[in-house]
Amino acid sequence: MNDAQPPAGGIYDSLVRGDLVLPDRILRDGWVAAAGGTIAAIGTGEPPPAKSVADHRGHLVFPGLVDGHMHTSSSTGWPGIEGATCSAAAGGVTTCVDMPYDVPEAVTDATVFRRKVEAVEQLSHVDVALYGTIRKHGGVDAIAGLAEAGACSFKLSTYEYDERRFPRIDHNTMLAAFAEIAKTGLMVSVHNEDQELVEHLTAEAKAAGRTDPIMHCRTRPPITESMADLEIFELGLETGAHVHMAHSSLARGFDIAADFRRAGGKASGEACLQYLCMTEEDIIRLEGFGKCNPPFRTAAEVERMWAALAAGKIGYVSTDHAPWPRERKVYRGDIFTVGAGLTGMQSFAPVMFTLLLERGLSPSLLALYCAERPARFHGLFPRKGAIRIGADADLCVIEQGDFRFDAAEIRDREDARWSPYDGRAVKGRVAATYLRGHCIWNGAEVLAKPGTGRFVARQHRDTYIGEDATGAAA
Repeated sequence: MNDAQPPAGGIYDSLVRGDLVLPDRILRDGWVAAAGGTIAAIGTGEPPPAKSVADHRGHLVFPGLVDGHMHTSSSTGWPGIEGATCSAAAGGVTTCVDMPYDVPEAVTDATVFRRKVEAVEQLSHVDVALYGTIRKHGGVDAIAGLAEAGACSFKLSTYEYDERRFPRIDHNTMLAAFAEIAKTGLMVSVHNEDQELVEHLTAEAKAAGRTDPIMHCRTRPPITESMADLEIFELGLETGAHVHMAHSSLARGFDIAADFRRAGGKASGEACLQYLCMTEEDIIRLEGFGKCNPPFRTAAEVERMWAALAAGKIGYVSTDHAPWPRERKVYRGDIFTVGAGLTGMQSFAPVMFTLLLERGLSPSLLALYCAERPARFHGLFPRKGAIRIGADADLCVIEQGDFRFDAAEIRDREDARWSPYDGRAVKGRVAATYLRGHCIWNGAEVLAKPGTGRFVARQHRDTYIGEDATGAAA
């Protein structure tokens, strides 16, 4: 097959061979040809001539992954963009959707947004789309400007980590913000935990002298998440905003979203990689290096999450990558003092690929839930997230085999080379990554330099829910 006419002169700029993994099928002995950084032709069998040919026959060629949830700058500020995106390149992630809760200031208006775009263009190894947010008080008027500046989505929180950088937005302000965001057509993602319940349970645990790792899970039980889900979706139903759970660790969250869609709301949510494989037992083993919010759940809940994925209820899968300095993750007797967040960028492709194979599921689900769907939700499709004519020539090549994920190989700053997946057996590794037709990771070395990556503005204002109003897969 050949889905396009050859360029002038009949020779493409570059061509990649391998088994092409699409969301609905795998094209064996396939090839992808690029011209001017975009995919110009797709086919199987004998390829056309190209100036450079990368032969990955025997390996699986996916669209470059799109991580719809990461924090490059929550601990080190914008300089963190450089290391986090270097790790992304080594992990087959070609587009990062970066959260706005940066040090020392959050991305709360168009001026700050444009300055962060400049930082991305100078520092990034892969392409980056950006969230915007609002101040705790009086920031609603900045929403339209952030949308015009190219924000792909907005992020708010029902839980406060820092009054300036990561505030809880009260009900009145959130209602007004949702109404303004609805006018832009953009999605608003919400950190979904009930602060009042969490603070009360945490105070009780501390008073009882219980500060061991499992108490992180016990002080953030499922009801703290479900309460927040109900609140944000109700506000979305009232305002017409597309409201999205930033990270649901519970299958019930996706059922709640489906209920609100049936009621006419625009409600969706994402799962994170850790909620598809980690359990409460893992935080006992990992201690601070297994602390994230929401926390790990039971083994039974992991199974329910997979059932939700199989039923098409989950919008997409992300990492919530948060590369805290190792020192902030060390448990010294009080789990409540440890930073919350996991590294996940470089482990995303190999671990998710492995989980699918372990369950007898198609690798095509990696292309769907970790590339195409996040690109759709954030308005980056059809430019990103797919092997299709006219899309950027972003590719992730996975070599199948028996490997172990080694945190020492993470291509971030030295104090971010830790992982909850360190030592995990995996069934594949990223053998190559291509960004706009150029190889930026050859399986051993990141070839991209800071500034190779570009800022990617939202391509359109069309909201994508992923399922219809009845809750059935669209």
